[in-house]
Amino acid sequence: MAESTDTQLETLVEGIAFGEGPRWHDGTLIFSDIADHRVKRVDSSGNLDTLFDLGERRPSGLGWLPDGRMLVVSMEDHTLMRQDGDRLEPWVDLSKWCGGLANDMVVDAQGRAYVGNLGFDLEAQKMEIAPTHIVRVDPDGSARAVASEVLCPNGMVITPDGRTLIAAESAGARLAAFEIHSDGSLGEHRVFAALPKKATPDGICLDAENCVWVASPTTQEFLRVREGGEIAQRISSGERTAIACMLGGDDRRTLFAITCKTTQFSKAAQVRDGAIATTRVEVPGAGRP
Repeated sequence: MAESTDTQLETLVEGIAFGEGPRWHDGTLIFSDIADHRVKRVDSSGNLDTLFDLGERRPSGLGWLPDGRMLVVSMEDHTLMRQDGDRLEPWVDLSKWCGGLANDMVVDAQGRAYVGNLGFDLEAQKMEIAPTHIVRVDPDGSARAVASEVLCPNGMVITPDGRTLIAAESAGARLAAFEIHSDGSLGEHRVFAALPKKATPDGICLDAENCVWVASPTTQEFLRVREGGEIAQRISSGERTAIACMLGGDDRRTLFAITCKTTQFSKAAQVRDGAIATTRVEVPGAGRP
């Protein structure tokens, strides 16, 4: 049985275009504003600024190498970018493995980046769902597919012991889990949790009880999901679309919830109705990111 909740989200910042890929890093929430072509950050008081302007590129997944340099997924040209001083520079071409827009990413403690892609044309009038790959990029810039036949790998997390990667399969309405071997390769695909009817996983984060917080845009809510599929908590995003979430704050007990009303990138850039809201939760965040 799902736990009932009267939890309300409190708006932290409004006026973003289309937020995605939130990460708690160095005391602030850092996220990609896809439709504004920028990587931004916001502090706990709602002060918003820009870290990187990508020009014509659209950023998505974010992460950091062990030496502190930032990695950013560029969606449309299927490129992983790497920080060089105060700039982002193209680093690794992922196009041979991408069936659609390059998307979310998680980086492990060794600096290995696991990158997903949609596998299909997100804004096509008739989307043809096709399985695709998760690609691993090593710190030396080498890249290889480490999982295939994945249905739109979206948000990704790594457990605190570094031994399991959990990915949101948006086109499969489930969370998938893969064992991470010592060499960074992934084991066989297994289902971590099937989501309730009509729910779709987008951005995700992990807590210390091995539950996954899931943004479900199709049901306009954030779900706390246990392994096996039990829904431990639901938080409504109201009339807004739930896009992604992250546990952060000094004690990692603040759930940052990214939402929007307009989901088409071209329109989102004009209306800027995206927002980030927060609420306090009992179980802190864990693992990576």
